[in-house]
Amino acid sequence: MVLSKVGTIRLVLHRPLEGTPKSCTLRRSSTGKRYVSFSCEVPEPTLLPTNALQVGIDIGLTTSATLSPGPNGEAIDNPRFLRTDEKELAKVQRKFAKTEKGTPERRKRRKPVARVHERIAFRRDNFANQTARRIVNRFGFIAIEDLEVNRMVHNHCLAKSISDASWSLFFTLLFFKAESAGRRIVKVNPAYTSQQCHRCGHRQKMPLSERIYWCECRKGEWGRDHNASLNVLALGRQGLGGNSVEAAAL
Repeated sequence: MVLSKVGTIRLVLHRPLEGTPKSCTLRRSSTGKRYVSFSCEVPEPTLLPTNALQVGIDIGLTTSATLSPGPNGEAIDNPRFLRTDEKELAKVQRKFAKTEKGTPERRKRRKPVARVHERIAFRRDNFANQTARRIVNRFGFIAIEDLEVNRMVHNHCLAKSISDASWSLFFTLLFFKAESAGRRIVKVNPAYTSQQCHRCGHRQKMPLSERIYWCECRKGEWGRDHNASLNVLALGRQGLGGNSVEAAAL
């Protein structure tokens, strides 16, 4: 590839270019890797076939997300990438901290720390992309909680776990892919979705430690996250004129 004012460079294409290239951006990561990002002019994308399936999504930390369909919901496991590599990260950080500031040895020890962080970021991005794509391909209507993640990470007890779950990245990718595929996606108020029965509307206190919702009025029980996802779907369906939550849990 030949770039103006740069010359000829060799590159490995991540995937074939689509459309007409208009510009490119060169970037160097903290681990020394160099990337080229192309901006291309492409025609209107072909939309995926729309289906009538609807889903409410409850975001969490025990599970990454819980989908409303099915008698018990569908749980998407939380991979916890930072927790998985925490020991290795602590090891390279200790070696880095022991070196004297401003020395060549310290610059050398900085790269292994950056490499671990880079690997964690790659895994998060890949997981969020694949999860969002599967949801968009499967459902025509998506209701999701309108969480203020920037405020939630101020809780020092949960900040690390919330950041590791990468909720903001998942929301961004889900909305982008849904709009590109012609899906309808809405945000709903998350208040009391975990404390309210999705059938009768009875509300009761639910500490985070309680994972089963037991309704005293209807004498029924559901998983905490599944009950919340059904409430999210019900709130999302209000704008569509639907009243029955159970009819939407296809």
